[in-house]
Amino acid sequence: MAGGLQTTGDEPAARYEVFHTECAARDVVDHVTSRWGVWVLIALQANDLRFFELRESIRGISEKMLSQTLRGLVEDGLVWRAVEPANPPKVTYGLTEFGRDVGESLTDLLGRITRRLDAGGVS
Repeated sequence: MAGGLQTTGDEPAARYEVFHTECAARDVVDHVTSRWGVWVLIALQANDLRFFELRESIRGISEKMLSQTLRGLVEDGLVWRAVEPANPPKVTYGLTEFGRDVGESLTDLLGRITRRLDAGGVS
């Protein structure tokens, strides 16, 4: 990688200037690595969850922040949202193929960190 440019594997001609503030790839990375984005993607790895289930599984997140985080991840194509007509509506969230791919990497990263901490800390 030279000068902050990356080429996608799917389209050899497509280039992303990841160090430029208006880069689309940078926006997705910002959403994924936001304070809550990581935890939403990890929480959805095992199962699709309803909003309240996500809120309960991610300790410390407010409804407002969960809503904002989910909105960004849905817009980026990492998470899908399904609304089932009921009163109140049942809203379920799950990972798209892209979200599952990114979430697996985050889960692996979390595993590496926790293994290191279990082995006596970070050095």
